[in-house]
Amino acid sequence: MLNLYTIGYTEKSAEYFFNKLKNTTAKKIIDVRLNNVSQLAGFTKKNDLAFFLKNILNWEYICCTDLAPTKDILYDYKHKKITWKDYEARYLELLHRRRTERVVTKEILADSVLLCSEKSPECCHRRLAAEYLNEKFDNCFSIIHLI
Repeated sequence: MLNLYTIGYTEKSAEYFFNKLKNTTAKKIIDVRLNNVSQLAGFTKKNDLAFFLKNILNWEYICCTDLAPTKDILYDYKHKKITWKDYEARYLELLHRRRTERVVTKEILADSVLLCSEKSPECCHRRLAAEYLNEKFDNCFSIIHLI
């Protein structure tokens, strides 16, 4: 079985975040955020994170917008126009339409960490993406959420 990790950076210090990553078998982060250059991202801004990963862990950074929600889906959820259940359905349909499993292969996912902002995976698209792709690849992954 292959490992597929997920992590959110909200309410985590850089020290905690990088120590969590260091204690895995992963070798890369796959950034699944729609907006990874926001000032609110702190130490996880795209270019900063790529630098830190390379220099602290010798990891690869991959930006994968194919796993990010659309602006419309995210906006509707954040502004309470849709429920989490609606968000899940719309996001999973989006992954299906995009055929993400053709772009994000099993080899890319193996021993990687899906990164998003949400503190926990329950109401985060990184969990949905991990579960969706795991199903597409015959449940070959052990999904581990780093909290």
